[in-house]
Amino acid sequence: MKVPMLDLAAQAKSVEVEVKQAVLAVLDSQKYVLGPEVEAFEAELAAYSHVQHAVAVRNGSDALLLSLMALDIGPGDEVIVPTFTFFATAGSVARVGAKPVFVDILPDTFNVDPAAIEAAITPRTKAIMPVHLYGQCADMEHIMAIANRHKLAVVEDAAQAIGAKRNGQNVGSWSNAATLSFYPTKNLSAVGEGGMILTNDGPFAERLRQMRNHGQTSLYEHKWIGGNFRLDGIQGAALRVKLKRLPTWNDARRANGARYDAGLAGADGIVTPVAEATSYHVYHQYTIRSSRRDALRACLDSAGIGSGVYYPLSLHLQPCFAYLNGKVGQLPVAEQASKEVISLPISPEMSREQQDYVIKTIKSFC
Repeated sequence: MKVPMLDLAAQAKSVEVEVKQAVLAVLDSQKYVLGPEVEAFEAELAAYSHVQHAVAVRNGSDALLLSLMALDIGPGDEVIVPTFTFFATAGSVARVGAKPVFVDILPDTFNVDPAAIEAAITPRTKAIMPVHLYGQCADMEHIMAIANRHKLAVVEDAAQAIGAKRNGQNVGSWSNAATLSFYPTKNLSAVGEGGMILTNDGPFAERLRQMRNHGQTSLYEHKWIGGNFRLDGIQGAALRVKLKRLPTWNDARRANGARYDAGLAGADGIVTPVAEATSYHVYHQYTIRSSRRDALRACLDSAGIGSGVYYPLSLHLQPCFAYLNGKVGQLPVAEQASKEVISLPISPEMSREQQDYVIKTIKSFC
């Protein structure tokens, strides 16, 4: 049996007719850049996320970059980021000329350790960028308390966590801004790329809208040095169709996660992910730990089962950040996780038979 890590074709098929109709409508209107479909998507996603404003941009990386630009973060500033995350989190900090300060994670949720954040604050710290990794919210109550005490901005990297909640509060509603990605592998995916910035700050949202269009306040009048971060109308139209399905898709991911928890309980050498009682986890990834990770992955591959390793090398050890003098052993929890994590197929389209096959294969390996 073949079990792909993600079956993009299966999900596309389920919305094919509606997406094609929506895209053709944009082609007929010729409203290709921003326009009414993007505006409608922004309003619908803001309502879904229970925030006041949603500002659409080209992709999740641009969402991070633009958020930092609009917060006036740049050379001489420090931004605290977890070392165990996708590159764009820290890459956006470096791109505005600021210094990413890497901190360790919690061993159970893989999210950033609030105590490590507080220990890393210096007079140059300007912001904290927690990541809601794998679809589960970071400990935002403690993170916001730290930020408020030290008067720091907070940008949530929620690229993997659209729809996630903590204590009933949605991602994006805690901080100055939260960023989303609609890369094709995400829980809500574009037909290309797309991103969003969520905020409850009206003036900040207006600045973001201006800066995503080269800082223009009116035609050829530029208040800010911004950039071209505009989302196109075709993506807005397709994402509007898919947003209607997102609650159902996230529920399916959660159900698959619960079945994995039950099926892998007691499997020798396998540590299943911790979903905190306070969290509504949307399972962008279902990530287990094994001290024999590489052998397990080879076993899954030979059985026709896809898997992923997110992330095999912590950011403080990446070659491009060598100038920050990161050392092996500096952030041990993340470094150990990098050797042990492996993510299993969990897409909404996964069948019960496929999931049973994955569980059986893992238990046989153990």
